Amino acid sequence: MYKKTAEILFILSVGVAALTGTASAQNSPGSVALDASLRAAVERKDVPGVVALVTDRDKVLYRSAFGVADVATGRPLTADALFRIASMTKAITSVALMQLIEQGRLGLDDPAEKYLPELVGLKVIESFDKATGAYQVRPASRPATARHFLTHTSGLAYPFTSEIWRDLKPRAGENYPFGGPLLFDPGERWHYSTSTDVVGKLVEVVSGQKLEAYFRQHIFAPLKMDDTFYDVPEAKGPRLVAQQQRGGVRMDGAVELQNPQLGLTIAAPIGGGGLASTADNYGRFVRMLLNGGTLDGVRVLKAETVALMGQNHIGAVSVPALKSALPRSADFTFIADGRDKWGLGFLITVDQVPGKRSPGSLSWGGINNTFFWIDPARGIAGVIMMQYLPFADARALAVYDTFERGAYQLVNAER
Repeated sequence: MYKKTAEILFILSVGVAALTGTASAQNSPGSVALDASLRAAVERKDVPGVVALVTDRDKVLYRSAFGVADVATGRPLTADALFRIASMTKAITSVALMQLIEQGRLGLDDPAEKYLPELVGLKVIESFDKATGAYQVRPASRPATARHFLTHTSGLAYPFTSEIWRDLKPRAGENYPFGGPLLFDPGERWHYSTSTDVVGKLVEVVSGQKLEAYFRQHIFAPLKMDDTFYDVPEAKGPRLVAQQQRGGVRMDGAVELQNPQLGLTIAAPIGGGGLASTADNYGRFVRMLLNGGTLDGVRVLKAETVALMGQNHIGAVSVPALKSALPRSADFTFIADGRDKWGLGFLITVDQVPGKRSPGSLSWGGINNTFFWIDPARGIAGVIMMQYLPFADARALAVYDTFERGAYQLVNAER
């Protein structure tokens, strides 16, 4: 009975997609093949649902939606669905700070403590005893700069990217802004972290506006991103995809609803995550970057600023494929371990993998398995959105890989 119901719901979801214009933007052989690949992934129950979009500098080349937005009700997933994009917020926050930097209102190498006094006197973990929880800290050898926070070389971490941060219990009277003491001196290493939360605070302090207001005025309104916000309007709530996760102790079972579900509002918006958006809206954001900071005649960033953001800003330091410290994320296997670099807000791909993005492409994702990449060399970008934990789930990454390869096959066939 369950299988039959699922089949009926899947057929309905595809039918709704076709009727509402959320099937592929074109009926070219490449689009048809990509549709078939994504549809097959949903039919196999690799993922509950997926929305995917490919754009070049001028227009959307491909758009599709398959599967369900809620595994409990079978609500069909449509291309205008709203996803909690989590750390895909980071690229937007980074663009916001770069707007202020290009205006001369702060410098890349300004110590962040100049604007955020809570960062004065940052401490670095000198030792940590896993068995007892005892630890020692020392003063950081240098202040962390705006560049350090934009590049995740500040020394901060996340509990899911660091066992020390996961396990460390601060002593009474100790206060560590943005999550905990530094793992290393600023600039020494790359470690995925709450750094972009600091970037968000810099945006607020320097601009004098809260993040949502700043984003709306300087990014969302100019780019006509009318479906991107921290607080989802009640009228748009029915379009929000349910928060889901793989069941089982190790999050390796069937996808089920998370409990509790997130509400429509975010209590305290941060630079590192929290936005809701659609594939179309995020597609406009990445298309702006493909066009050197402009879209539909409106300039958001200078071309030289966009170029600067895509350069390696960590020097000889490289980006490691991190091991996860919590079940909500799998290991960061999508990173070319020790070879990839980081720009001002983006992972930079170094290797050329046949059939995939060019070296110099920019990318990142969100913890609910939403991803994007921007390929300036080929002039295309892709956005793919799913909505379940754990991050970097092997089946989600396989769908991402299938989508990216299909996107380049589509582009190659049409050019």
